Amino acid sequence: MATPDLESPPPPIPHSYAPLPDSNADTVSPGPLRSRSLLLSLALSFAFLFALAGLLSRDPYPNPNPNPNPEIVVPDRGVEEGVSSKSSGSGILRSAGRDFPWTNHMLAWQRTGFHFQPEKNWMNDPNGPLYYKGWYHLFYQYNPDSAFWGNITWGHSVSRDLVNWLDLPLAMVRDRWYDTNGVWTGSATVLPDGQIVMLYTGATNESVQVQNLAVPADLSDPLLLDWVKSESNPVLLPPPGIGAKDFRDPTTAWFDPSDSTWRFVIGSKDDKHSGIALVYRTKDFLSYELVPGVLHAVENVGMWECIDFFPVSTVESSSTEGLDTSVPPGDNVRHVIKESSDDERHDYYAIGTYVPAANAWTPDDAENDLGIGLRYDWGKFYASKTFFDGEKRRRVLWGWIGETDSERTDIAKGWASLMGVPRTVLFDMKTGSNLLTWPVEEVDSLRKGCKDFSGFTIGTGSTFQLQITRATQLDIEAEFKINSESLEAAVEADVGYNCSTSGGAANRGRLGPFGLLVLANEDLSEQTATYFYISRGADGSLRTNFCQDESRHALLTEHIMSSLADDIVKRVVGYTVPVLDGEMLSLRILVDHSIVESFAQGGRASATSRVYPTEAIYNDARVFLFNNATGTSVTAKTLKIWEMKSAHSSPYPLHQSLHSP
Repeated sequence: MATPDLESPPPPIPHSYAPLPDSNADTVSPGPLRSRSLLLSLALSFAFLFALAGLLSRDPYPNPNPNPNPEIVVPDRGVEEGVSSKSSGSGILRSAGRDFPWTNHMLAWQRTGFHFQPEKNWMNDPNGPLYYKGWYHLFYQYNPDSAFWGNITWGHSVSRDLVNWLDLPLAMVRDRWYDTNGVWTGSATVLPDGQIVMLYTGATNESVQVQNLAVPADLSDPLLLDWVKSESNPVLLPPPGIGAKDFRDPTTAWFDPSDSTWRFVIGSKDDKHSGIALVYRTKDFLSYELVPGVLHAVENVGMWECIDFFPVSTVESSSTEGLDTSVPPGDNVRHVIKESSDDERHDYYAIGTYVPAANAWTPDDAENDLGIGLRYDWGKFYASKTFFDGEKRRRVLWGWIGETDSERTDIAKGWASLMGVPRTVLFDMKTGSNLLTWPVEEVDSLRKGCKDFSGFTIGTGSTFQLQITRATQLDIEAEFKINSESLEAAVEADVGYNCSTSGGAANRGRLGPFGLLVLANEDLSEQTATYFYISRGADGSLRTNFCQDESRHALLTEHIMSSLADDIVKRVVGYTVPVLDGEMLSLRILVDHSIVESFAQGGRASATSRVYPTEAIYNDARVFLFNNATGTSVTAKTLKIWEMKSAHSSPYPLHQSLHSP
């Protein structure tokens, strides 16, 4: 991906959507007016806060040691408008004394090489992904004016291979009363006759969440450049008992032959703060009926947004293929339901049985019910959406990867957020209890110059630098083995270990941590650790923890962190991952400048981190193998590292046609 010019303002982005005449509502200008109003409101708010702070500071009994760096606390972007928080990780503003002195040299490095991101400005949720006439389409929430959330439109890009992208004009803008406060998340359904139906949530002029319909203006256009909003919009309003701001993000529809209707799910919550999934049915996508009852509900987990619902095959003969969304339930089919937790900002999924006649979905494992159990990713990964790729018979997953730096820094660099690499989604035939998410095969086409470090054994309390020429864009595959004597000797190996509360890669135990340090500088004062840590459960069984450490801690007596900057969020993320008898511990790590995506055990678990090193950048980035265990050596039976080429991303060329393959 190209690095933006940090010194000059970006050129304007053209709009492709020609608004329909609307005699019932005023047309709204989608761009600069709202931005200027927002900036004016913010300026007045800040002035008020400073004035209020001045009044409150007149204390007759002053603190002899006042805080020299007070924080300015402001509301999260998006929450008041009725969606989950859209502010960057460490908040909107901090006092000048706590801002890290980022340079253009540092900020330019953060731009990724092979992950999807727009040329500039803010992006969030993936919307309506589909494959059509030789092109993969990705729509996404986008602010064409600024590097923070607001003025949400639909960006649009296309690709032949899910790796290299062409940026197209905006697909839809907020130009109607029913979406004047945002063209929010939606999904695409391709009908048997070739028609494409796009259902999306709009935020009305009164901030009510309604569902709207749009269709391509020209189905012969493989790029789907122009979209027409239905004159019947809004086609759905919040039903009785559902809050005006708790009704959003329709899924892809599936066909139910029992009544010849198309059905889809919308996420919500009830008055007891339970997450609920509502099902609607339609025959023409203009008139709808709420199916009685709820598809599923879980108490005390809050609003379910960005719901997804799809079938997976559980039979060995088709275990490597995805299923079309309309494949009905059966003996060899399970249904996955996924929600993005508004309360926790994580993507949870569960596998279960769907009974259409009862409008009911039941989890296979109640302890891993939706919102309390399994996640697609244990790090920074949200608002994900899948689509069925009929061309390659696979289900592809997109996830939004937000920033964990400050909004001030995002404004300075001119952009915020990106997409994780697209992943395939399959049922794990070996465990029978979870999904496998794995980078699409096209990502492998970017590999070059493999270096093989297989067979290396590293002793306790050791690090070893791996000689990699260019360590900022990497694909790493590793398999680790611990000798059986060490496993048997670890009778009391850290019962109850937890990645997030463990103290990270510095917390030494008999059987861990061990793994790889990426984006590290020469003296290891900056690094990101991806590792395994073997512990025992309360029942005495061995448990394998898969973790990723971005946080400050002490490793081998030295204070280190993913970044020396102090205005970013740094955490330890991860969870346990199933490891079956005879399996080695396997890792795949994708390093791409400011993002690290890691996968354990073939995709049974994953963890994504945004990291912002200040020294471990450009030619100063290093990779190390490490073993901080106290009771075992570790052998890297397989350890291969590829440098990764950059993908191509460019604006669409106005001077030539893109319609031919």
